[in-house]
Amino acid sequence: MSTPFLERDPCPDRILDDLGGAFAMGAVGGSIFHFSKGTYNSPNGARLAGGMQALRMNAPRIGGAFAVWGGLFSVFNCTAVFVRQKEDPWNSVIAGAATHGSLYLCRGLGAAARSAVFGGSLLALIEGVGIVLNHVVDESARAQPPVDDPNLAAAAIAAGGGGFQASNDFQ
Repeated sequence: MSTPFLERDPCPDRILDDLGGAFAMGAVGGSIFHFSKGTYNSPNGARLAGGMQALRMNAPRIGGAFAVWGGLFSVFNCTAVFVRQKEDPWNSVIAGAATHGSLYLCRGLGAAARSAVFGGSLLALIEGVGIVLNHVVDESARAQPPVDDPNLAAAAIAAGGGGFQASNDFQ
């Protein structure tokens, strides 16, 4: 089952877009986390200054780490799309495994292989949950009859349900 991503940009633009989005996400999330942590760990009277110092020291580093991960993931995802000639969830699983493995190459081949298995498994789990949720949403949308179907309204009235009926309950 392949899912079309027609709303996505072509791959060279997608890589830069994902890289920038990952940096922004990491920088904002890192700013919130490290400001809170710096504020909590600072002495009374210097909490705001401590929070700002922790934010300035750590948020760019977290944003850069997110950008590296997002950029590598996007490059491997586009490579998988090019090699396989289709866009489906397996591309994300392959890209997750390749990204995690390549980030751990400096620690040796064993660590890279373990990390690749972990990254592929994590992305397979994420993609699997997405597929299940899409299936459940599609089933619930398909199970509900259309509201403005005149045949359905006539059948409901003939069966005694729906519509307004005169009632003497309030007399």
